[in-house]
Amino acid sequence: MPETFNACEWLVDRQVAAGNGARTAVEAAGGSLSYAELSHQVRRVAAGLAAMGVRPEERVVLVMADDVDLLTGILGAMWLGAVPVPVSTMLTAPELATLLADSRARLLLCSAEFAARTLAGAVQGAPEITDVVVDADTPLDLPAGVTGRTWADLLAAGAATWPAADPPMYPTWADSPALWLYTSGTTGTPKAAMHRHGSIRSVAECYGAGVLGIGADDRFLSVPKLFFAYGLGNSAFFPLSVGATALLERGRPTPDSIGARVAADAPTLFFAVPTFYAALLASALPEDTFGSVRLAVSAGEPLPPVIYQRFADRFGVQILDGIGSTEALHIFLSNRAGAVHPGSSGTPVPGYEVEIRDEFGAVIEKPDVPGGLFVRGPSLASGYWCRAETTQRVFCGEWLRTGDTYVRNDDGTMSCLGRSDDMIKAAGIWVSPAEVEARLLEHPAVAEAAVVAVPDADGLDKPVACVVFLPGRHATAAELVDFCRQTLAAFKRPRLVVEVEGLPKTATGKLRRHVVREQLRAGR
Repeated sequence: MPETFNACEWLVDRQVAAGNGARTAVEAAGGSLSYAELSHQVRRVAAGLAAMGVRPEERVVLVMADDVDLLTGILGAMWLGAVPVPVSTMLTAPELATLLADSRARLLLCSAEFAARTLAGAVQGAPEITDVVVDADTPLDLPAGVTGRTWADLLAAGAATWPAADPPMYPTWADSPALWLYTSGTTGTPKAAMHRHGSIRSVAECYGAGVLGIGADDRFLSVPKLFFAYGLGNSAFFPLSVGATALLERGRPTPDSIGARVAADAPTLFFAVPTFYAALLASALPEDTFGSVRLAVSAGEPLPPVIYQRFADRFGVQILDGIGSTEALHIFLSNRAGAVHPGSSGTPVPGYEVEIRDEFGAVIEKPDVPGGLFVRGPSLASGYWCRAETTQRVFCGEWLRTGDTYVRNDDGTMSCLGRSDDMIKAAGIWVSPAEVEARLLEHPAVAEAAVVAVPDADGLDKPVACVVFLPGRHATAAELVDFCRQTLAAFKRPRLVVEVEGLPKTATGKLRRHVVREQLRAGR
């Protein structure tokens, strides 16, 4: 039989056993917990879940704000051997209903601020849901046959069932299912990437320790939320793995709210996505805002070199850009402190291998030749839940087909040209939207840019740019086209520049490029 390994025990109880029980594990709106207190609270939640009939390997869906209840809900489910499924808090009722039905979950945990918007319609479309638990006492409009409870009810049920002892930890193995994360990934339709208990240890050791050099004195603040693979590592797996402190931000992040949190709680590690770094640069935050931060991290999409440089110049902090994916659980290709190549994703994280392959599957060794990016390493998902055909297409033996187009640079680093299906063929030559966007962002008036393919009058695809200007700044379309022409080949320059107030983004801050493309093609 394989050796028992439970990620919850490894993250929390290992710290208590090592004498770190008094150290602060989490600081959040719902209160601060030491590691000993976190261990106790996780067991109380696990007891409540078990009292409600949650069984090993059964899914528990969580639509919750980043706070103590969400963290203990995820860990408590894993303690029982159940499978937590944290999902986006921005889902509409029909979208949530789809994921509930797909996961076959019976239990839904929800934060009160999302309950009125999503619960009734979502649960109506998910007939297997029998119980809904909300983290505050709020009126619930639930279908007949579905029981509504509060978080206090959940804890009370556990205390009544195990009045003098904790529920036993389920003897999971490293390969046992630990959690699911839904992603649109490479195919555009939601599907659950199934992750193992051992993968949680792998990302903490490979990226957390191997790249960031995390330690017990670090304090972690992440703009991406816990329902996002990137945020889950930043705010749970990494800090807890070394006895450090997670700083959870319950509300919707803005430059002002994050600036205030940084000033109040002095994080040493800060995580965001490129669009949020652009928003920070467009804000009026003082230059010493990030004085406590030793490293900043960016992922989700490529970080334009100009944003890297502006952030370093203004706030004095290096941003380590990298690429990860829901299927890989976290970052597998990253820059390193003191050795950043702006505009690149850096080099493989320890424990991972990457290859750039041509359309026939041959590995490309030469610099500057684009191809598809493949990765293999210890944290790849087991596959997608009930998506055999897609699993076979994306998971190729030991390798994951990422769906990104990359090139190798002369110094061995690798740079992203965009998603493989976002590349533009103009005048018979491939154009990387990221390259054109990076040039537009160098203009002193531009805050954000998105470049997509739009057919001209002859039906031929041409690059078209949407731009968001910095407050109080402006430039004409002709000026921006001329600006691009100065450094880009003629076929790469945008044929049209459209000013917009904002760009459509996902809940995790990624550009919804297909929405931009559809709006431009529809003439909106």
